[in-house]
Amino acid sequence: MKRFVRATLVLLSFSLLTFACGCVPVPENNMIEEITPIIFWSVQGGGEEDGKITISTLVPPLIKVKKRVLTLKVSLLNEGNKGFNLTYYNELKAGQIRLLFVDEAYAKRGLTRLINTVLTDPNISQRLYLVITKGNFNEFLAKHLDETDNIDYYLYRMFKHYEKKKQGEITVVNLHQFMKMLYSQVSDPQLPVFRAKGEQFLYEGTAFFDRDSMVAEIRGKDDQINQLLYRDRFVRYLVFPDLSVTLGHIRAHTRKKLAPDLSSLSIEIDVKGRIDELDSLSRIENNFQYVALTQKIERYLEENVIRMLSQMQKLQIDPLQIGGLTAKPFSKPITRDTWDRNWSTMKINVKVRLQLESLTKVK
Repeated sequence: MKRFVRATLVLLSFSLLTFACGCVPVPENNMIEEITPIIFWSVQGGGEEDGKITISTLVPPLIKVKKRVLTLKVSLLNEGNKGFNLTYYNELKAGQIRLLFVDEAYAKRGLTRLINTVLTDPNISQRLYLVITKGNFNEFLAKHLDETDNIDYYLYRMFKHYEKKKQGEITVVNLHQFMKMLYSQVSDPQLPVFRAKGEQFLYEGTAFFDRDSMVAEIRGKDDQINQLLYRDRFVRYLVFPDLSVTLGHIRAHTRKKLAPDLSSLSIEIDVKGRIDELDSLSRIENNFQYVALTQKIERYLEENVIRMLSQMQKLQIDPLQIGGLTAKPFSKPITRDTWDRNWSTMKINVKVRLQLESLTKVK
């Protein structure tokens, strides 16, 4: 009797759920012979008067056969996804998308519309990587259409490698991390920037956002410093041409402290590594010369950290999530307007401490 009652309740619950949905659930076609999971989308746009975007992908993925680039000019992202299915013999599935390449012009207009579309698709993972691109990305793809290339998979493995090993060589941000920064009251997102140039896909630096719109880009030494400040990471090389020195195998630990009245910010950076390269005219033959070079590098880092943070203050952006330090237990969160007002006028103090191994023994 109990078994009969339990079965009746289950059937009744399913009937009510189906009635509430207004339709009978229809399973999707997922036969491997009849579908093609795609690995990335490329979105370009920003200059069109009609508001349209260009969406591209590469098919078929992973298989070592002749590939081709599918490109459509559409008004909506899912319009492009639907259009791909009408131009390719297999049904394209978005469930395996791991990379979303966004053109710089589109990123400057704002990513909210694009991100919300991707986020609300239950078939797309939040672990996909977001990348800002420059140059002609479709031309770059066209250079890799021979049978031996799996360029889509190679790009995915590159981002996966740097994320997994927590290396600060390049900026790596996935959709989940981007959304967390975007919807925070006191921080702004950052994304990696790559340039498509012929057959090469070159890392250029890091893009800073004001909410969902790209407003700045840093490269070279500024990007290296950003890697140290953003998270405590391992960086293989810090190259400083101005000082004619290269530091190697760098590990940094950063401590940030806000004044209670939000009038000042103190940053302490402990850096451990070694001197890997020196200009031929520079020598370290004794402890005095070693200390002098260490202090010179410390001052150089301090000045550049302050300069980079000052630029953020002028733009009223916080890609380093410093505003998160204002969160206190049992207290009301600070508003974005209040944080922007205090952040733009905040005094910044930076102290760098270096522990470096020399190329040679010093006396």
